[in-house]
Amino acid sequence: MGLLDDCQTYFGTKKLYFVLGTGEDASEKELKTAYRKLSLKVHPDRVEEGQKAEATKKFQTLAKVYFILSDKEKKAVYDETGEVDDENDIPPERDWSVYWRLLFPKVSQKDIENYLKKYKGSEEEKEDLKTYYERFEGDMDKISEHAPGYDVDEEERYREIIKTLIKEKQVKAYKNFTSETKKKQKNRKKRYLEEATEAEEVKKQMGLSGDGCDISLEHAIASRNQSREKTFDNLMSSLEAKYCKPGKPKGRVGKKK
Repeated sequence: MGLLDDCQTYFGTKKLYFVLGTGEDASEKELKTAYRKLSLKVHPDRVEEGQKAEATKKFQTLAKVYFILSDKEKKAVYDETGEVDDENDIPPERDWSVYWRLLFPKVSQKDIENYLKKYKGSEEEKEDLKTYYERFEGDMDKISEHAPGYDVDEEERYREIIKTLIKEKQVKAYKNFTSETKKKQKNRKKRYLEEATEAEEVKKQMGLSGDGCDISLEHAIASRNQSREKTFDNLMSSLEAKYCKPGKPKGRVGKKK
C-alpha cells in the first residue's frame, strides 16, 4: 500500500492535512505543532503491548505525512495534484523514530506520559472522539483502532462521552453505536486482551521482560533476528545498554540458532 492508503487505514482519511487535523492553509509552524501533538498521542511506546504493532505503523504513517508537508517542493506537488509519489518522495529505509527524535530532541518519555495524562479527560480527547465517531459513523471497532491512546479498559468512559454528545445533538445517533450488542463489545475487549497476552508471551520467550526494561515488541523481534548471527549474551548486553535501565547482568546462554 502507498502512503495515502495507509492514511485511510490508520487515520480514516486520504487527505494529508486531515491526518494532522489542520487546514490546507496551515503555516510551517502550525503543521509542526500539529505533528508534534498527534505524535505524542500515537507514540508506540505509550500504548498497550497488544497495540504496539498497529501504533508503530500509525506513527510511521504520521511521520511520512509530515515529511511530505514540511518539504516545500513535495508539498507544492501534493497541493496541486492531491497525489504522493511514494517511490520518489519517501525514503524507503528511513528510521521514522529517529526522524521524530531529530525534530523533537527535548521530548522525553516522561513528557509523553505527562501529555497523555493531561489528554485523558480533556476537551481535546473529547473532540478527537467526536471526530472519529462521526468519521466512522459510530463504529466502535474502527474508533478503537484510530482514536489516539485508546484503552479498551476505558471504553465505558468513551461511550459516556459519546452519549453526551448525542444528547446535546452535537453528533448524530448512529445505529452502529446505539445498537451495538454486548457480544460485539465483549469480543472487542477479548481481542485486545488476546493481542496483549500474545505480545507479552513473545517478549517472555525471548527473555526481554522484567523490571527496568522497556523494549517494544518491534525491538524484540528485530533483536531475535540479529541473534542468529551473534551470541545471545552479547546481544542482551547491547539491548540493555540501549533500551533498559541499569540492572543485573543476564546469565550466559548458548548461541541461538
